[in-house]
Amino acid sequence: MEQQQSNLTIGGVELQSRLLFGTGRFPSPAILQEALTESEAQIVTFAIRRMDLDSVADDSIMQHIADRSLIYLPNTSGARTAEEAVRIAHLARGAGLGDWIKVEISSHLKTLLPDPLETLRATEMLVNDGFTVLPYTTDDPMLCKKLEEVGAAAVMPGGSPIGSGLGILNSYHLQLIIEEATVPIIVDAGIGSPHDAMLAMELGASAVLVNTAIAKAHDPVLMAKSFKLAIEAGRLANRAGRIPRKKYGSASSDLAGSLFAEMM
Repeated sequence: MEQQQSNLTIGGVELQSRLLFGTGRFPSPAILQEALTESEAQIVTFAIRRMDLDSVADDSIMQHIADRSLIYLPNTSGARTAEEAVRIAHLARGAGLGDWIKVEISSHLKTLLPDPLETLRATEMLVNDGFTVLPYTTDDPMLCKKLEEVGAAAVMPGGSPIGSGLGILNSYHLQLIIEEATVPIIVDAGIGSPHDAMLAMELGASAVLVNTAIAKAHDPVLMAKSFKLAIEAGRLANRAGRIPRKKYGSASSDLAGSLFAEMM
């Protein structure tokens, strides 16, 4: 399984960081830059609809990250169909943003949950067009497997609705997805605190994508560092292996032969 490797590999690219960094909703460009530095993230994602594709070099987002050695992961936020997502991806590639794309297709205005059928269609179409595709999807184990089978480089199930801060609502499903996967599983959406990210990594996730929980924190820079450390801790905990859960208590030392036992 991927999570047993020392470094994360996506689309043939080996990465040191397991924190993917979302660039939206920061209070200022300066704070975004500081938080990105503290996070030590190597992959940044941004919505194509927020960018000026006719002048990418002068775009407000790119101006603040262009001098860094980063992998760009533009996303198709705002798309409602597979065809719209494919068109957005081609526009991004045509503007020089590379071949990596995060498929994000939401059709439910209240929850912003991803459309499973359109996401699967778009993923297959973009893989066939030569993209490195990372689809954002629901935490449905069967759907995640289907996305892997059509060629997704990594699969990104949400922990809960995007921007909700509810954390991981179904750790059972997430663990099933991780156990069955042969590509990286990146927990995306709904992360509210470093604790949520640590839990995702303890369950065996390959990485975590965080945006709102950092950007809207009281101190985004400090929160970015906290997420980095939490992901590292969760990863180590997964590799170390936790003790099994028991119904009743058990002594941490053997009572047989102890002074306490002799007094009984």
